[in-house]
Amino acid sequence: MDWFFQQLINGLGLGAIYALIALGYTMVYGVLRFINFAHSDVLMLGAFSAFYSAPKIEKVFGSQSVLACIMVFILAAAICAVIGMSIERFAYRPLRNRPKLTVLITAIGVSLLIENTAQNERVLGSAPQAFPQLITERAIHLGNLVISSKDLLTVLVTLVLLGGMWFIVQKTRIGTAMRAVSFNQQAAALMGVPVDRIISFTFGLGSSLAAVAGILYSLNSSIEPLMGVQPGLRAFVAAVLGGIGNLPGAVLGGLLLGLLETFAGGIEGWSNYRDAFAFGILIVILLVKPAGLLGRSSVEKV
Repeated sequence: MDWFFQQLINGLGLGAIYALIALGYTMVYGVLRFINFAHSDVLMLGAFSAFYSAPKIEKVFGSQSVLACIMVFILAAAICAVIGMSIERFAYRPLRNRPKLTVLITAIGVSLLIENTAQNERVLGSAPQAFPQLITERAIHLGNLVISSKDLLTVLVTLVLLGGMWFIVQKTRIGTAMRAVSFNQQAAALMGVPVDRIISFTFGLGSSLAAVAGILYSLNSSIEPLMGVQPGLRAFVAAVLGGIGNLPGAVLGGLLLGLLETFAGGIEGWSNYRDAFAFGILIVILLVKPAGLLGRSSVEKV
């Protein structure tokens, strides 16, 4: 039982990160009906934004202080929100009335452009770099169970952001406009909803979540320009698992995938098959329930 609960704790921390990234995928899909494959690279840019800004912020607010940590998160989220809105404005908006395949190929092109540009030695470089310790590493012992302070921070930050997301989408005017654009973009425009601004805001919000996820993911690893590929793909699997376009589904899918992956990695002899396990789940879900666990099948008129 100790092994079970320890894996459960570890899986919740990992699943919370996947949930944050998956929310960005599913928000964009809910509004524009396409997958923003550059989202995982925004995660990487968020991590590097924190990497370069953390030493300067800690000089002002103190090393490993709570206020310094909060400021690093806020600054990285703001930078990535601007990046996400810029990608939407210059890469996706001109193609909005084109076939979805065109936009999808463009998203892949934007992703490759960011990754290859970042690997240039004059930009970020390809060598892995150690991420700064934003918080003091502590271990909380509950009997034989160990809870890392980083995992605890991940879960707490995720809960706060999910609560904020729910409030924005369900209780604010801009959230109502987002739901209207998601339901019927043309009807929303006829009712006076500024569609372009709502879509831009959606990209900015999703990109800020990716930045936070990138920082939380980097607390336990080094960073490099391709660091977003694997968590981005897993978060995409999580979004499909929960139901792409469904916000609660993205959270559920992220938590489930994190738990399943952690339990599979904790079983002796299975640790090398974590990737196969994650993408095997995707194949099964697409075969059995294509709309995802919380998604709804819809009929499109032709």
